[in-house]
Amino acid sequence: MPIGNKAKKILSIALRIGVSCALLIFLFRQIDKKTLLGILASANIWLLAGAFFIFLFTYIISLYRWEMLLKAVQVHLSIKRIIISFSAGLFFNLFLPSTIGGDLVRSFDLAAHTKKPKEIIASVLLDRISGYAGLVLVALIALFYGYGLFQDKTVIFIVGLITVLLVAVLLVLFNNFFFGKINKLFHSPAGNRLLIAIKDTHQEMYYFRKRKGILLANLLYSILIQVSCPFSFYLIALALGVKTSLIYFFIFIPIINAVTMLPISIGGLGLRDATVIYFFSKVGMPKDFAFAVSITVFFFTLLIGALGGLIYVFTLRTRRIQHHQAL
Repeated sequence: MPIGNKAKKILSIALRIGVSCALLIFLFRQIDKKTLLGILASANIWLLAGAFFIFLFTYIISLYRWEMLLKAVQVHLSIKRIIISFSAGLFFNLFLPSTIGGDLVRSFDLAAHTKKPKEIIASVLLDRISGYAGLVLVALIALFYGYGLFQDKTVIFIVGLITVLLVAVLLVLFNNFFFGKINKLFHSPAGNRLLIAIKDTHQEMYYFRKRKGILLANLLYSILIQVSCPFSFYLIALALGVKTSLIYFFIFIPIINAVTMLPISIGGLGLRDATVIYFFSKVGMPKDFAFAVSITVFFFTLLIGALGGLIYVFTLRTRRIQHHQAL
């Protein structure tokens, strides 16, 4: 008997929770818990505060990057309404798979509000792709300058892999020839709703080819975000008493962020911690300290997600009134 859609979703979420739990249990067995608590308890509060504000800054820039794309697709909303939807995405990122869950939430939220689903989905998708492009560029530049210090084949392979993936995605989305080839590979019967939705989204994305100024500005925002993120990690490491060259953070953090995007865990929990320990232990950072850095990042994410949840909940009444007025 075929499994229903609801059962599949429940099973999918359960598997991701299982992955996060399994990774965390494995990692906790690898580290000394007393040492970990001691590291966290002796952290420099001022450096942590600086790291948190840089971390928060990346989200503010992300918000304005998305606002720019919404305007480009002729979706004109107040900054307050965009903040509400963006906040919902941050909150649901804590519970849903990777950052994809939050993207879906903000897409559905604004699509229902504006009645422009194609435009909203295109803006969210391009927002995510531009962020990924910034991530890849920062990783490539950092690897180029830091190659003499660190020549690990695993890192080189992963950076190469995420670069190839980016190029492939850009070709499919912004080139009609490659999109046509992919479309034939996954040919579906005429009238298939999913295929129609994909074609509509491609058309919206293809429109941006003529808006090079928007694409360039968006990429610059993304690079700023991806440059700020390693600085935040670096300050956290310093606050916890770890002195590791800054160049390693610029090489590793983009890779870690790319891996955390994979929808195989809940909010990247467990996956982020495992990759932080794996990569930074390669350059001499003790596992206890690497885990402490990752836990601190998760705590920052939790704080910002909780703030997003408060904004979303306390504006519920306003959104309902706007929805009824729209009807």
